[in-house]
Amino acid sequence: MPRKSNRVPVEDMRQVKRDTTLLQDILYLLLKITAIIGVLMLIFTFMFGIYRNRDASMQPAVKEGDLTVFYRLDKSYNAGDCVVVEYEGKKQIRRITAVAGDTVDLSEDGLVINGEPQLEIGIYEDTNRYAAGIGFPVVVGEGEIFVLGDSRKDATDSRIYGCVSVNDTLGKVITIIRRREI
Repeated sequence: MPRKSNRVPVEDMRQVKRDTTLLQDILYLLLKITAIIGVLMLIFTFMFGIYRNRDASMQPAVKEGDLTVFYRLDKSYNAGDCVVVEYEGKKQIRRITAVAGDTVDLSEDGLVINGEPQLEIGIYEDTNRYAAGIGFPVVVGEGEIFVLGDSRKDATDSRIYGCVSVNDTLGKVITIIRRREI
């Protein structure tokens, strides 16, 4: 009786090695993709945020439907910066018009900061008081900002809810991505 050999033919061994290598490569690729997605999730959870603007209160600078990317970590704001704030559970983008120590007033001349009427580029409507809003003049406290919408007629902003604590802001808008009419 002829003996059976326990040897595996060389061609079969090469095929098994190729299959193992291909499987390892696929698993390694999936591991890389998972790691990249994890890093991006961490970055956009703690460092940056994305918000889709849902109102027309910042037109023409930020239109309804635009995507904005904001930076969460730097809370040192200047007048003119756009920030994402939350009011009554809704996020909104507003422009900072005054910072700590500034006195804000609304008169017949419009917006007056520290006794000087403001000539605001890109603001095409008068800045008026709201009947149900806060009283003026307002002194912006330490760690607070005064925000207004660029479309001043119907914007819900600091004229309604007063100064905003810097700690209550979500971050500074760093870029806008237009989504309409693409």
